[in-house]
Amino acid sequence: MSTNSAAMTPAYDRNNIFAKILRGEAPCAKVYEDEYALAFKDIYPKAKVHVLAIPKGEYVSLTDFSQSAPPDMISGFWRAVTRVAEQLGVAGGYRIGSNVGPGGGQVVFHFHVHILSGPRQ
Repeated sequence: MSTNSAAMTPAYDRNNIFAKILRGEAPCAKVYEDEYALAFKDIYPKAKVHVLAIPKGEYVSLTDFSQSAPPDMISGFWRAVTRVAEQLGVAGGYRIGSNVGPGGGQVVFHFHVHILSGPRQ
């Protein structure tokens, strides 16, 4: 669980939309799932391919994830991101991004990465 101070990043909220998706309480257009990650189509795509990948755990941001997730979760998550790119047929050219904290533009405070490829929309 996050130990971030409120001044930097909010504490983990178990009612955020990604937590609800992980629990099956909210729908998503799933493209990949394993023991470490879930990936699904972004509802507001910014490129021809725009998928979100989220870890299966309570991590607020990339900072929280990298500082508090166990090593097998970290490596499993990033391997999943690679598998998603392969599955989507974009492994030869894609970008990933993650906003960290309110000052970095993060809106949903569950760590996630955007996997994008193709022209911006």
